[in-house]
Formats: sequence, C-alpha cells, structure tokens
Amino acid sequence: MVGHRVRRAAQAAAIAFSFSLLFAVVALAQERAGDAGRFDFYVLALSWSPSYCARTQERVQAQRRVTARKPETQCAGRPFAFVVHGLWPQFERAFPSYCQAPARRLDAALVSGMLELMPSPRLILHEWNRHGTCSGHTVQGYFDTVRKARAAIAIPEVYRAPAAPLRVTPAEVTAAFIKANPGLTAGAMAVACDKKRLTEVRLCLGKDLSFRACAQIARRNCRRDKLVMPAVRGE
Repeated sequence: MVGHRVRRAAQAAAIAFSFSLLFAVVALAQERAGDAGRFDFYVLALSWSPSYCARTQERVQAQRRVTARKPETQCAGRPFAFVVHGLWPQFERAFPSYCQAPARRLDAALVSGMLELMPSPRLILHEWNRHGTCSGHTVQGYFDTVRKARAAIAIPEVYRAPAAPLRVTPAEVTAAFIKANPGLTAGAMAVACDKKRLTEVRLCLGKDLSFRACAQIARRNCRRDKLVMPAVRGE
C-alpha cells in the first residue's frame, strides 16, 4: 500500500513537471532572438499610468515595506494618463528581443527628453535594450519613431484626464479608440487588464506606422466584464 502511494505521488510529480515544462516552452516561444531590422510590424503599448501607480502602491502596502526610495516620475509630480510603455518590433507569431549585446548606452539628454512620453528612466533603458535594438534604427532613430508612433494616435477625449475613476468594458475602450482613430479596427488592437483595472491599450502599426491587423495580439484582448480606470492625479 505504501509503495502504491509512493508510485502515485511520483506519477503526479512527473505530470506536474511535464505541464510546467510545457508552459515554459510556450512562453519562450513568444520571444526569440532576431536580427536587427527583421520584423513584421510594431506594437505600440500605451499604459494607463494611474493603474500602474495604484498597483505599485498596493504592492508596497501589502509587503509592509518602508522605503526611502524616491517615487517613480510618473507617480509623483505632474499627472499622467496614457503613457508609452514601448514600441515593440513584432513577428506574426512571436517577437525578437535583445538584438544587440551589449546594447549601446543611452545619452542622458535623450533619456531626459523622452520622459514626457515614457516617464521612467529605467523603462526607457529597458525598452531600448529589449526592443529598440531589434528595430534596425540607431538610438535616436528608434526614439524618434516612438515619438512619431505616439503622435499618430489620438486618445479619446474621455480618457485624456478623467478627474474621477471610470468603470469601462474592454469593448467600450476599443470602440472609443476606433472612433477617435480613422482606419483602426478591433483586429488591430487589444485592451490589457489585471484582475480589476485597465492596464494598457496595445495598437498594431506597420513599419510606416499605419494601422494593421495583428491576430495574435488582438486575441489576447481582456475578457473581464468591467474594469476600473483610476482617475488621473491632481496637479
């Protein structure tokens, strides 16, 4: 009887290990090495900054940490609504990453100049290392393209600076962006969320920065019925 239980436990452990290995392989399949400049399209990820800041504050409170570290730029000082998370070169079924090792270092003036769109020096450095190096552009060329991509997107009026929290559905957000951006379709974007909040809107752009369909991205659209968009902080 004991031997039987031991065998059953060993079998269960083996099955669990097989599933964990499968999940790891699937995750790695989404990201693969690539040659700089070889990709199919871009994903412009726009993060809802108030959600990021709320989540960060909750994490600190849950861990009961007392830290003297200065708050991130986007969570202190002037208010932010949608900010650029990144501009990601993408294959149809995966994406290239870290195409230059070591990556070229960024000039402090360039980083400072990008903070209005990407209000975190650490994020700017990370995005260049992981994604920008795969764009085929120089450092300046990549961040110029980030600016152009962001300028090509109109944020719906209702989401520009809400003074009170909004309750929305993914479908409502999708419809609002489509209405504000001629040529955009539901098949060219996705709304991302956590358990309760809208976290990002991701838009697929061709290399010429025009909207284009992206089935793999669109199918990852948030499936929750209701989401909260925390209010933009006051000045």
